[in-house]
Amino acid sequence: MSVLQTMALNKKSAVKLGSFGRFILVSGGLITLIIWSLSLIRNDSESINTNGFAEDIHSVTLVEGRKTGFPVQNALSRSLEERNQLPPRNLDLFPSLPNDHVVIVLYVHNRPQYLKVVVDSLSRVDGIEETLLIVSHDGFFEEMNKIVEGIRFCRVKQIFAPYSPHLFSGSFPGVSPRDCNEKDNAREKKCVGNPDQFGNHRSPKIVSLKHHWWWMMNTVWDGLKETKDHLGHILFIEEDHFIFPNAYRNLQRLIKLKPEKCPSCYAVNLAPSDVKSRGEGVEVKMLIAERMGNVGYSFNRTVWKKILTKAEKFCFFDDYNWDITMWSQVYPSFGSPVYTLRGPRSSAIHFGKCGLHQGQGKKDSCIDNGSVNIAVDSTDKVPNIDMHWNVHVYDHQAGYKAGFEGWGGWGDERDHKLCLKFASMYHE
Repeated sequence: MSVLQTMALNKKSAVKLGSFGRFILVSGGLITLIIWSLSLIRNDSESINTNGFAEDIHSVTLVEGRKTGFPVQNALSRSLEERNQLPPRNLDLFPSLPNDHVVIVLYVHNRPQYLKVVVDSLSRVDGIEETLLIVSHDGFFEEMNKIVEGIRFCRVKQIFAPYSPHLFSGSFPGVSPRDCNEKDNAREKKCVGNPDQFGNHRSPKIVSLKHHWWWMMNTVWDGLKETKDHLGHILFIEEDHFIFPNAYRNLQRLIKLKPEKCPSCYAVNLAPSDVKSRGEGVEVKMLIAERMGNVGYSFNRTVWKKILTKAEKFCFFDDYNWDITMWSQVYPSFGSPVYTLRGPRSSAIHFGKCGLHQGQGKKDSCIDNGSVNIAVDSTDKVPNIDMHWNVHVYDHQAGYKAGFEGWGGWGDERDHKLCLKFASMYHE
């Protein structure tokens, strides 16, 4: 039957049905159309909601999975962790960086008078515009934040330790109302905490130093999109390290020389391991290999991976100092001497007096008249490392070694567990 014949038949049928029949047909058609439309809307709506819900569940699972075992965060902790994902500032001023640039990480606490000096010294470093400066904060302090936000001489990215004890006023890792104090007996006082080897309970302000350094290392090497694939060296400095104008250029030379001059060296340093020394002097025409110092030290991802395998040694050693823990526990476990390569004259110097060991009395003030009296000679303004120098190795140096039992301050199991969580948070 043709289409025309079918249409004609339908037309004749429609006439015979009459007005009532037409009403029934039209109503039925409308009802069918409405049901069909509602079905489409419902299905689309369910599809959209289901997909969105699934994505939300997936993202929450990832976040909560990474948070398993961590202390419950407060609003400030969460907001700072979100801020850590912001891109570096000054990208408009420095749109590109050399492929072989050395990332600089400056870790700070709450000594703004020191930070101003360090930032000013960095602004005068030759080549500073070629790199990314990451400033890692132990907590949040407005004055420290403002100083860093004022940096315009290079790319700069701020990160904040979200589990710093300074962010938690009533719970671990800060001070909890149920915490044991000083030499309390936990059973008698019915308080919470494990004492260190000397019978002292944790002090949040003290343990924050080790927590911050370890969180920072894990985050910089494995957690930031700007550096998690960085294969080269990263330089680490602190808020009381004065950096000389030639530091970056000397650092670049040392990094290039290390594979040839000292292939067994793990790192390069801008300063001697003895923080009171400025080195042997410009008259000494040789490179120095010695134990790794804690002022202006730089190493690559290969070394970091080796350090990370020693997380338990780092996290369980009863000493609140990260550097002493490294010297007496981590480095000795490598199986061979851990040397660093440096020049004969320091390109960085430790000037701080207001730490945990020194007071802030009138005779031993932090900074005299708001400044530091560090002489910057002409030789400190240009690279002063010769590519042809030989290496002198310092053996049997004094300092912390394997067998040292620690200064304490790190006996609480909660600190041990949090430390281990930092080691695994980007690998679970």
